[in-house]
Amino acid sequence: MLESLAERAAGGTSEGETQPETAILDNGRGRGAYVLVCEHASNFVPARYGKLGLSDADLQRHIAWDPGALGVARAMARELDAPLVSCAVSRLVIDCNRDPSVFDAITLKSEDTVIPGNVDLSEVERARRVHEVYEPFHAGVAAAVVAKRLDGPAAVIGIHSFTPVYNGTQRPWHVGILFDRDESLSAPMITALREDPDLVVGVNEPYSPGDRVYHTLDRHGQSQGLPSVMIEIRNDLLATPKQQEEWGMKLATILKQIGLPGGDSPK
Repeated sequence: MLESLAERAAGGTSEGETQPETAILDNGRGRGAYVLVCEHASNFVPARYGKLGLSDADLQRHIAWDPGALGVARAMARELDAPLVSCAVSRLVIDCNRDPSVFDAITLKSEDTVIPGNVDLSEVERARRVHEVYEPFHAGVAAAVVAKRLDGPAAVIGIHSFTPVYNGTQRPWHVGILFDRDESLSAPMITALREDPDLVVGVNEPYSPGDRVYHTLDRHGQSQGLPSVMIEIRNDLLATPKQQEEWGMKLATILKQIGLPGGDSPK
């Protein structure tokens, strides 16, 4: 059974529970060159939002979080000795991987599901979510990146998962590597992953920066002159802790072999 960050940090999503910190930092003293980010780590919805009008079953679906992504990210953080910043609040409250000004930062509908608690929000409520969730999360990422840059070269990597079927369309990829203007990490990663003949590797699939999914990496990586890349893994391949560990080890091994663009291999 997949376990959410909220369940680990706060013991579930029952009425009356307290909200964990928005930005969770793992391995903050990590000496490796990477900063890892997992924006969709949790399906936790603060009690005051009444589960946004959704069922517990809906909150276990991909619409609320990226199942398995946190397990992969934590395995990578351990293996790469890298700090990891993850968000402890569901993207249905506000998606921290979206600019708050875009229409789907607080989505009204995800896949085929209307989100009742996001309908007819006041500007005051929108601002509250930005202030309480988006801003603290990005402050946490920024602090981790600044600290890492004091040690030397750095790169920022985002870890996500995606559904095997989206709006009735099958997705054949096992893993996708997403990139924007900077291809210094994505190109060698794609080459390395394609050495495995059993893997179907997506190149800016199943999403691309044109889908507005590169916000965090652009803000804290690419626009700061740092190498950045997003990793998307199909979530049926992450259904168990063992699978998450295996993917984390696979990706960390590749990143160790690649090293930082223009520099030595990461510590």
